[in-house]
Order: sequence, then structure tokens, then C-alpha cells
Amino acid sequence: MFWKIVVVLFSVFVFSTAKSSIRRNQSAYSDEPQLIFAHVIHRHGDRNPIRSYPNDPWKDEEQFWEEGFGQLTNIGINQEYELGTYLRKRYASLLGDGGYSNDNVYIQSTDVDRTLNSAQAVAAGLFPPENDQIWNADLLWQPIPIHTIPKEMDHVLYAGRPCSRYQRAMRKHLQSLEYTTLMAKHKQLFDYLQENAGIQIHSLDDVDILYNTLWIEQLKEKSLPFWTDEVFLPGSDFEMLAYLNFRLATNTTEMARLTVGFLIRDILDRFSSKIESTLLPNRSLHIYSAHDSTIANFLNAIGLFELHNPPYASSLHIELYKLNADHYMQIFYRNSSDENLQPLEIPLCGQNCSLEMFRSIYSEIIPTETFEEECELPFYLEILEGSNICISNEWFVSIMCFVVMLPIMIIVLWRVSSSKRGNIALENDNNNMKYL
Repeated sequence: MFWKIVVVLFSVFVFSTAKSSIRRNQSAYSDEPQLIFAHVIHRHGDRNPIRSYPNDPWKDEEQFWEEGFGQLTNIGINQEYELGTYLRKRYASLLGDGGYSNDNVYIQSTDVDRTLNSAQAVAAGLFPPENDQIWNADLLWQPIPIHTIPKEMDHVLYAGRPCSRYQRAMRKHLQSLEYTTLMAKHKQLFDYLQENAGIQIHSLDDVDILYNTLWIEQLKEKSLPFWTDEVFLPGSDFEMLAYLNFRLATNTTEMARLTVGFLIRDILDRFSSKIESTLLPNRSLHIYSAHDSTIANFLNAIGLFELHNPPYASSLHIELYKLNADHYMQIFYRNSSDENLQPLEIPLCGQNCSLEMFRSIYSEIIPTETFEEECELPFYLEILEGSNICISNEWFVSIMCFVVMLPIMIIVLWRVSSSKRGNIALENDNNNMKYL
């Protein structure tokens, strides 16, 4: 009897050990990917027009735009709050107990009123206070830090820090055949807008600002002037040109590198640190509160932007997953209230893209040096740019070659001329002529 009990106990021990080992192996090698980090870039919510135009019947800011030009509205606050509740559900696995912790979440905003306010509304929806975080039973809200720096110093999110190389690249693009042909093609439209709106149209940015003002006034159910009936239509050239402006800032590889490239590098470097377990603090969620142009620039730089205006409270989700010993990233674009997002097809990389492959594909738009080094122009170009002279590197090399060769050519010609004159003197030596 004793030996039977021993055998049974031994069998139970062996079976339990084997079952535990199987569970460990299953957890080490799983077919289920694990989300370990997420970056979210979102646009601010509904706002008033940035500015009016001279002939605008609704240009009185105090009378018609209570919050002020460019400011977030109550509708916008609610849109961002709802975005926060969506993020809370989407990233429940990253938030632990659901409470806010500086060691787990970081919220960054451009230094603009509407994005700062939007970030606060997102944070309110994302982190409603619970238990000991409730400091006032009548106000279920808690303060969450929103980080920002002045626009003129921000080269990562706002891209407002002056960059000589970018400014030169933009000037070259605006002088390109592609751009000048586009502007010439639509001159009649520009003349019509100038005459009726009372503003000067010199660029796509001018077109976009006017179009956006009219769009918001229509959205707010304000009647538009009769002249807009001719041009302010869905699918019109006016609309198309306004949307084209979202491509302008990143329309060349160099321009993309010097605008959104620093943001892309910021995200990838943080992903790499997460994989290497060197991210301090070891956060899981980083939120950027920004603009429609921020989303458009990111998508356009990686070849995924389709002409449109990214809606209020739209969001880009760049997520890092771990599958066994491997890691990959996915990108999602939420441009509506849809909660069932599908990963975008990253060009040449697919839906699941490793960091190494992504860096390789987009190496030309990812800066490798500091902002100062990337933006610095060669000395000779700094001088020429200061004189408002735009000259290509090829032309400069040609000019320098000419400058260097000119003295040599003069010396050679002088020697040849001297040689000929000497021969003439020798030939006339019998006549007692001497060449000196």
C-alpha cells in the first residue's frame, strides 16, 4: 500500500512538472503579438477660422467668433475628450490599472492654444480620476502634465525652428517648373479670388487659408457670399489646391527630412530604446497633440497621404509589437469615429514592418545629425542666400572652376603671344630689329 501511494504521488509530481513546462514554453513562443509601446499623433478639435479676409461678412471677431480666431470651441473640446476615451479602451493593456503615471505616459503638444487645450481634453477622457486620485467628488477630473516648448525652438513637433537648408529647399521648389506651371494654370481662379475676397493670392498656403475660412463658416451655418457659388464646390479646383497645400512642406526628400524627419527619428529612437530595455522612464504611451499638417506631413513623407484635410481629432497610431523574440511596427490612421482600425500598408514593407526595414526604406528622410548640422548651409551658400541669390551646387562648382582656370588661361595665352612676337623679332634680326 505504501509503495502505491509513493507511485501515485510521484506520478502527480511528474505530470505537474511537465504541464508547467508546457505552459512556460507556450508563453515563450506565442502566436499572439504583444503591444508594448504606442505613439499617437492627433489633430486638435473643432476651431474657429485662423483669420478672416477683407471682404468677409463674418470678419468681426468679437461679434461672430466668441472664443477668438483660431481657438478651440466647445465642440472641439468634446471631440478631444471622446478621443481620450477611445485611447483609454485601445491602450488598456498599456495603462496597467488605468491610472495616470508619469513613468508610463507622456503628453507633448505644440505651443498653440488649441493644441494645448486639446491635449488637456484628451487627458481628461483618458484618465478620469478613480479611488485615491479623486480630489474633489464634484469634479471628476485630475490635472495631467502637458509638455511643450516655444514654436520657434520646436523642430520635432511644430517644425517652427528656423532651418536655413529647408528655407533654401522650399525656395527652389517654389521656383521649380512643377510649381510655377501649377500656379500659372490656375491664375484665372486666383484672380477671381483676389477680386472677390480682397486678398492677394501668392501661394497655395494663401489658397488653403481662404478655403478653410469659408469651410468653417459654412460648417457653422453662416451664409457665404454669392461669389463663392462659382468656386467653393466639392471636387472643385479651389478644394484640390487647398488640399495640395498639405503636400507642399514635404514635397521633396530634402524638405521631408528637414520637417517631419526629426519627428520620425524621435519615434523610432524611442522604439529602439524600448526594445533594448534602455528607455528611461520605461513608458508605454507617448501622445503628440498637433495639427492637420503634422499628420499630413508624416503620411506624405512615407508615401501614404491621399489628398484631403485630416479631420478634427483625427489620429495617427504608430505601434510597436513583440512576437516571441521579434519586434515590428504598425501604423493606423483614425480619420473618423471608427474603432475597428486596419493597419496601413507601408510602402515596400507591408502592414508589419520591422524597425530595421523601416529605417532602411526611409533612410533618406531620417536625419542622422543634430538639427544644427542638418540645417547648416555651406559658407558660400550662406553668403549667397544672404544676398537673396539662389544658386545650385553644380553652378557654384562651375563658377569656381572658371575662377581658378581664368589666371591659368591668361598665362598660357600670354606665353603663346610672347612666343609669336619673339619669332617675329628673330625673323627681322637682319634688319637690326630686336624683341625685348
